[in-house]
Amino acid sequence: MKRLNTKIGLGLLAGLLFCSCAKHEILQYAAEKPESLIAQENIDAYSPLISYIDKNAHPNFKWGVALNVDDYLNKGVMFRLANRNFEEMVIGYEMKHASIVQADGTLNLSKLERLIKAAQENKMQLFGHTLTWHSGQNATYLNSLIAPVLLPSGSAPVPGGINVPSESGYAMKMTNPSVVNAWEAQTAYDIVGMETNTEYILKIAAKGSKAGSIGIDLQATSNYTGDSFGAIALTTEYKKYELKLTTTAVRNRFIINFGEYAGTIFVDNISLKKVGSNADIIVDGDFENGISGWFGWGNSSTRAHSAEGEGYGGPGGTVIEKTTEEKKAILTDALETFIAGMFSVTKDYVTAWDVVNEPMSDWPDQYALKTGIGKANLAEDEFYWQDYLGKDYAVKAIQLARKYGNPNDILFINDYGLEGGGDKCKGLIDYVKYVESKGVKVDGIGTQMHINITANKDDIVNMYKLLAATGKLIKVSELDIGLGDNIKTANATSEMYEQQADMYKFVIEKYFEIIPKVQQYGITIWSPLDSPDRENSFWRRGEPIGIWTESFVRKLAYQAVAEALEKQK
Repeated sequence: MKRLNTKIGLGLLAGLLFCSCAKHEILQYAAEKPESLIAQENIDAYSPLISYIDKNAHPNFKWGVALNVDDYLNKGVMFRLANRNFEEMVIGYEMKHASIVQADGTLNLSKLERLIKAAQENKMQLFGHTLTWHSGQNATYLNSLIAPVLLPSGSAPVPGGINVPSESGYAMKMTNPSVVNAWEAQTAYDIVGMETNTEYILKIAAKGSKAGSIGIDLQATSNYTGDSFGAIALTTEYKKYELKLTTTAVRNRFIINFGEYAGTIFVDNISLKKVGSNADIIVDGDFENGISGWFGWGNSSTRAHSAEGEGYGGPGGTVIEKTTEEKKAILTDALETFIAGMFSVTKDYVTAWDVVNEPMSDWPDQYALKTGIGKANLAEDEFYWQDYLGKDYAVKAIQLARKYGNPNDILFINDYGLEGGGDKCKGLIDYVKYVESKGVKVDGIGTQMHINITANKDDIVNMYKLLAATGKLIKVSELDIGLGDNIKTANATSEMYEQQADMYKFVIEKYFEIIPKVQQYGITIWSPLDSPDRENSFWRRGEPIGIWTESFVRKLAYQAVAEALEKQK
């Protein structure tokens, strides 16, 4: 056997040597490069966008981009993209009132100072956005400034003061005859629209016929699991309670557990809201219109509409309302404090501002100013300066900007929907004329242009003509273009992207064609990247509105923008 193995081994070795001497033949394969890859290579071959602007032909034109301040300060990919392709940036949120003004009215300007330093180091111009707006405001602080003064019960009478009882109106009255387990006497209200892993805030006023406690939960009726707000300790006088929880699953029932409390309970002013939202999930929680929607069970407990005068009326005492003129003076001071503070750190570098943002009403009268009067659910950051300072609120804002800024600062009034085909563009132009009739100068008008591929091109042309006729500097201030019908990136087609590229090109070319050169302030791309489809995406969530994808790949729109800019050389 040993000998046989030796022969086999020698044979194999000879075979391998013979094979290794064979001539190696290279097989030829041919494959065409996919058209999509060729197209992307062509787009990627374009130079940075700023290189296509002829500064000799357009020395004052600014090519801008909107950014999140942290994207710039963190010096990541977006920082490099901005510095390579643009010459001016606008910060979407962090220069607005709510970002700067703290709960006590002080101004936190530290991040803004860091931003200015970074912009200077990279020779990136910074456009100021915005000094006066109805959104992005610290509304809680502003409302506190003009809130009524409450004098405690027993205070000396004050002229104009209104005596307010601590109990008034109606409440929901619950009774429980004996102590049992907490869940054996319950009052419930079915709710909709709840989300999982979401923080909610509960506000409630309550009292009892004696000291004790009740519990409050959110429950899922499918399996009776829940999340608890915890217990509140009742006294014989009304108290206000504020509780928070974060849901661990979707809940659809609000429950008050009061089996351990034997006696009578009054609850009033029940408010349940998602944190950050002003929409109340519980309807008519003040019980002024009855207790419809509330039900319960257990231990012969009862639920009823209270007698009038048994509801929560507040802490009681004398309320002194501020007059219209007092509110105007207080808020004028608050506006001046904010504007003065902003210019204290920006004056040496920022020389152009959106002083007033979105003043005009959308409907029904587009010649009128926006108002919060009669609006049922104001957002937490919503505050209408014009409702207190009047039609001249923009006059005052511009006066303050001139007072604290530089003599030659360029001051804009900016709005959206001017290309919509209605009267809003004309309404804004008329308002600018009104403001200037009061002795201040408006240097420019901004048109935001958050549009879709379905936008009417004739309306865009007409808007440009109306704006050009004003003689003012004109800025396309917040350009981004979606696909219409809230179409998300996942559902976009190549044809849609072609239409998007065409619309970007059209908007830019018509700007240069219709707006006289001396009036061309510039164009700002509001969303350079497509918007991500996730919870913290607050702007056109999931829509492919940018000229780069979310992963920083140039789109066909990039090529269209480059060609539109190069055409102006």
